[in-house]
Amino acid sequence: MIIVRTKEELRHAIREMADDGQSIGLVPTMGYLHEGHASLLTAAREQCEVTVLSIFVNPLQFGANEDLDTYPRDETRDIALAGSCHTDIVFIPSVQEMYSSRPLTSVKVSEITEQLCGASRPGHFDGVGIVIAKLFHLVKPHRAYFGMKDAQQVAVIEQLVHDLDFDVEIVRMPTVREPDGLALSSRNVRLSPEQRHQALVLSKVLKDAARWLKGPEMTVDSLLKAVRTEIGKMKEAEIDYVELMQYPSLQRVPGKQCLQEASGTVILALAVKFGATRLIDNALYTIGER
Repeated sequence: MIIVRTKEELRHAIREMADDGQSIGLVPTMGYLHEGHASLLTAAREQCEVTVLSIFVNPLQFGANEDLDTYPRDETRDIALAGSCHTDIVFIPSVQEMYSSRPLTSVKVSEITEQLCGASRPGHFDGVGIVIAKLFHLVKPHRAYFGMKDAQQVAVIEQLVHDLDFDVEIVRMPTVREPDGLALSSRNVRLSPEQRHQALVLSKVLKDAARWLKGPEMTVDSLLKAVRTEIGKMKEAEIDYVELMQYPSLQRVPGKQCLQEASGTVILALAVKFGATRLIDNALYTIGER
């Protein structure tokens, strides 16, 4: 495994390892890796001949009052996990290396970034867009791997690839969960034991919703009310959003519409704070099948 910290070292390592046409898989991360990231690295290793992991806490994704300075970091642990997944190249740049000056170019995807986390975190997906575009140019991967826990991010990156004709396949990977159902997240370490226990309501309501949306008279508004009610029973929970939308377009489904009269793939997306820790989770459902 090669560890590189500059863009030039990265380009050189890729030329050395993939100059004979070998396929390249990229796993972009912000570090503090867990088994969810390991699943991405394992898939990349199985499907590609060269696996590249990037670890970069991208400041452009964080708002003025967000947790950039306190975002968890553990480079030694991350490198060990990368090694256990037989990663070929680990790219760990500094902020100065990635942005030697303030970027004057933006990479903005509209519409699908204006909902959910995009509405709660203005500018967040602009930061995602520029760092992903830079990584795609630097690595030139054949495939890039992203977890569906950040389903909106996946939709944004797929749109970016489509609109800018990046020659890369985006591979969606399922959310990895703890045995009790909590979605793995680098932010979980900040939860108190009680907050962590209460956070289990997120995976529970996603399972319950799969049953509720099959009700013969269940409307979107009724479903969302039921989900909010269950989450609201948790004393530590502060709801940011609970939304049901078409996926990947992220167009809202009319509130009065009976779900049995709709069709296609929808996402139930949740963002809830437990104390100071904001967690997201989601599930995709296919509705209208007979």
